[in-house]
Amino acid sequence: MLERYRAILGGKKLPYYLKAKKDGQYHLTKEEELWDMHKNFLEKDIPPLALKTELAHRMLEHCELCEWRCGVDRTRDKTGKCGVSAEPNISSMFLHFGEEQELIPSHTVFFSGCNLECVYCQNYDISQQPDAGRNVRPKILAERLDHGAGINVNWVGGDPTPNLPYILDVMEYMEEPLPQVWNSNMYLSKEGMQLLAKLMDVYLTDFKYGNDECAKRLSGVDDYTMVVKRNHIIAERTGDLMIRHLVLPGHIECCTKPILEWIRENLQLPRVNIMTQYRPVYMANGYDDIARYLSDREITEVKSLRRQFSGITRF
Repeated sequence: MLERYRAILGGKKLPYYLKAKKDGQYHLTKEEELWDMHKNFLEKDIPPLALKTELAHRMLEHCELCEWRCGVDRTRDKTGKCGVSAEPNISSMFLHFGEEQELIPSHTVFFSGCNLECVYCQNYDISQQPDAGRNVRPKILAERLDHGAGINVNWVGGDPTPNLPYILDVMEYMEEPLPQVWNSNMYLSKEGMQLLAKLMDVYLTDFKYGNDECAKRLSGVDDYTMVVKRNHIIAERTGDLMIRHLVLPGHIECCTKPILEWIRENLQLPRVNIMTQYRPVYMANGYDDIARYLSDREITEVKSLRRQFSGITRF
């Protein structure tokens, strides 16, 4: 597990973003042709960072970075479902010691805004206020990351997806061999995932639901399982995969078990963290099933699942 990540920390490999720093100018090329070029690079090599950056900024004009595919022109101060502008806000950034042991200390960048509307969001003060925080120029952030004490860069939120063009701008200025961690709900479009391919070294994902009904009711999102399952399979092809699943009260049978079963059957044994620290915050009290903490019986059942799926799960 985490073979690529460990190799980068050990100096045996470079992070993708540094290997992708190649000469190239793409401003005058049509977007369709740029995608063809990107596809060809992916099949044989690592696509140039400049090519990914150009494509990401072109997509801002008809935003389809996530699966909502709002199609709005964010360069003209319009926003889609996420509410994030073309110049995103950073809620906070700091050296994080609360992540998985392998990742700490992690230089974590929290973006404001999110493309999901989870009624129990543990970070609702960040995710539901896209105008909160402040904008930081990419070059300044790159300097802070390069000279920081983190052993990786952890892009999170809210969710990092609406901020991908900005993140690529930051990478253009970075120079240190820091692994890049994509800490996300994984509700990206195929195009968004292609931009991440051979760019992100680690995918630290949030796998929430085992069915679309729960996803729609509690996060207001369509086609959740199809999108997130697809994106986990894509992510595993080029990066290390660490999956988090927050157990919701009353959702072990409909969500936790189906998720673990799907992971075991469809992925190459990534690391999976089953989390039991759910708290009924934000609007959770308006939903009977999640308006409480996990019961002792549920925690015992989760521990039993850990033994059943011992090959992939940790707590």
